[in-house]
Amino acid sequence: MTNQKSVISDSQFKTILLVEDNPDDVELTLLAFKKYHITNDVVIASDGAEALDYLFGKDKYAGRDTSNLPEVILLDLKLPKVGGLEVLQQLRTDERTKHLPVVILTSSGEERDMINGYKSGANSYIQKPVEFTQFSEAVGRLGIYWLCLNKSPKKRGQV
Repeated sequence: MTNQKSVISDSQFKTILLVEDNPDDVELTLLAFKKYHITNDVVIASDGAEALDYLFGKDKYAGRDTSNLPEVILLDLKLPKVGGLEVLQQLRTDERTKHLPVVILTSSGEERDMINGYKSGANSYIQKPVEFTQFSEAVGRLGIYWLCLNKSPKKRGQV
């Protein structure tokens, strides 16, 4: 685990955008990151509109440096205001965000949701396990993969 910890600390400046409206799932995700020594900054958006505002520097995020994009977005599907699929579709149509890794992290195991997620440009689709230990392990592995193993271009809008 020591080697893994040093790799994770090297990636500590990579931000995670967690788009989740359920406070319990937010807390479980943060606990899982802590358990797996993932110390990255996590920005939490409680609905799809807030996620888009954060990414594009609007409303309460006006003035934010929008060139500083998250390393990965963990996106729930069933969100208030703007649904997860619509968020994903908007990201994929904008040059600045079309290459951002987006992992759908949802309780839905419906085939239709999975197909629509991939059609809309998701990089991965993970059904949230109900049991905390399994949920924690899934989120921990997800964090390690997207923050440590996956390689992303420095300037995504220029890919």
